[in-house]
Amino acid sequence: MEKVRIQDDLYNHVNQEWLEKAVIPDDKPTTGGFAVLADDVEETLIKDLNSMCEKNEYPNDYLKRACTLYKAIKNVKKRNKDGARPALRNLEKIKKLTGVSHLNRNLKDFVLKGFPLPFDIAVSDDMKDSNKHCLMLSGPSVILPDVSYYKEGMEGQKQALLGMWKNMASEVLKYSKLSSEEQALFIDDTLKFDAIIATLVKSNEEWSEYTKSYNPMKTSKVASMLKPIAFKKLLSNLFGFVPEVVVVAEPRFLKGFKTLFNQENFELYKHWAYVKELLASTNVLSEQLREIGSSYRRALSGIAKMSSVEKFAYQLTGQLFSEPIGLYYGVKYFGEEAKKDVVEMVNEIIETYKRRVAENDILEEATKQKAILKLSTMRVKMGYPDKVDEFYDKLVFDEKASLYDIVCTLSKAYKEHSFSKLTLPVNKDLWVMPGHMVNACYNPTCNDITFPAAILQAPFYSIKQTRSENLGGIGAVIGHEISHAFDNNGAKCDENGNLNNWWSKNDFKKFDKKTKAMIKQFDGIELPWGKVNGSFIVSENIADNGGMAVTLDIMAHMNNKNYEEYFKNWARVWCMKAKEEYLKLLLSVDVHGPAILRANIPPRNFKEWYETFNVKKTDKMYISPSKRIVIW
Repeated sequence: MEKVRIQDDLYNHVNQEWLEKAVIPDDKPTTGGFAVLADDVEETLIKDLNSMCEKNEYPNDYLKRACTLYKAIKNVKKRNKDGARPALRNLEKIKKLTGVSHLNRNLKDFVLKGFPLPFDIAVSDDMKDSNKHCLMLSGPSVILPDVSYYKEGMEGQKQALLGMWKNMASEVLKYSKLSSEEQALFIDDTLKFDAIIATLVKSNEEWSEYTKSYNPMKTSKVASMLKPIAFKKLLSNLFGFVPEVVVVAEPRFLKGFKTLFNQENFELYKHWAYVKELLASTNVLSEQLREIGSSYRRALSGIAKMSSVEKFAYQLTGQLFSEPIGLYYGVKYFGEEAKKDVVEMVNEIIETYKRRVAENDILEEATKQKAILKLSTMRVKMGYPDKVDEFYDKLVFDEKASLYDIVCTLSKAYKEHSFSKLTLPVNKDLWVMPGHMVNACYNPTCNDITFPAAILQAPFYSIKQTRSENLGGIGAVIGHEISHAFDNNGAKCDENGNLNNWWSKNDFKKFDKKTKAMIKQFDGIELPWGKVNGSFIVSENIADNGGMAVTLDIMAHMNNKNYEEYFKNWARVWCMKAKEEYLKLLLSVDVHGPAILRANIPPRNFKEWYETFNVKKTDKMYISPSKRIVIW
């Protein structure tokens, strides 16, 4: 194949040879960049867990319990013998419901056990006062990946996907105690109830504007709109008191709740809850049920086969004991030298960001000072936490129980722990990502950035890479996360993480104009697997733009800078080969833009790109100066 010119396509020029040779694992939807590192971490920790189990030697009690769970998941013989039986007891509780009043009497139990309900409540950080917690109300999820699939013009795709789901559900329900007639009825009623939900809940695009989820309402008002649910009684049973305010994440859902749930369509709800609960349980029942129950999800992503028992055991254990495993990984595999080097890079990027804000000739002085204050108070969480959160001391279970019962016990412990936080101050020392996760994030309510140890590897970062390469990799990612403090959502929060308008009216108008230009830069781009929604991915694109702007600024002041290395490593970290089904799915569920666009569009906004590779008007990677955007 002819080599792609870098001036026409940075992403494919850098990654072409790798993309041609790369093979996507049968049990994964993608490979490349993030996925390759995640696979390496998975392989490393599986070996370590196996070694601990074989030697019966554990670094601490947390890992001992994690390994006990790991072994229970791998005990296929026991799981297959148990079959669906462990889940039938809970399913019968749902099936025997006689009406709304019966549900109300069991509502606390249903909430703590995580049974499907026609609404969802959770304790979260309060966006108006980030030191406090609040109670949030939202709607249930739909069967399809997003409510946009239910809209007019999507009928063909909708029916095809619901057909796949129906085939899976039909096979799973054969393992229940329902008659064949009941199985058919329960599935049809589930689809009817799901169709109503789809008219009420938010799309992923709407959820991406997370500050709009903050809609506090008097609990008495919420309770009246949730009738016939005995909402106040539920809250009293859960918390010992009734909170005065509930934050409603989806006002449209609450307004239409009576059309979803009432005595007349109670049977629809009951059958929906039964089917949803059984499907959600399949992965911790027999291997046959795990395979059938994952078939719809795998079809959505183009995954040929389910993960091996060993990988599944690691993934579930890593999820339920995430912090102890992340801390173990960080301590063992992430060096202090690397940590010190990256922390220095973070500090340099923050200081450069401050200078860029101070020198900004568009913003008023008061707005600049507020932005600089937010940068000055931003906390950095690098590698892994100092200790495991004390919650994990309570994460105990009966190792002789079925895997289903073990997971139910642990899931209930998580629920109870979350609800117990309602009256407690927010612990801003907690990490939202474990050390073994290949990712990074900005937490708006804590105004902090987190970089787990697992992402601090090549190509993102290595002591062996040049400084230019590291700036194009982890440096730009660090700048990206910092920029989330000033994206279309983060810009509405102050230095304490509270929703608070710290902008002058004119400054926010200018920012909003640039945001709209960023939407336009991506919106409607046609890729072989679908069209890009610029509004949905704008916050991530603002962050990419900011990450590149601040690291290029640092490069400009370096003695041994190499822009070619910088841009090539930028393209390298976004390298991804994926199944077409997965690429289509990401367009509707992922707030990040497609990898090829993340590599190819941000550089076009900066003069360094044009100067480094002599990019001209006739080249595909050229855009006119009037269309170039630099926000921060």
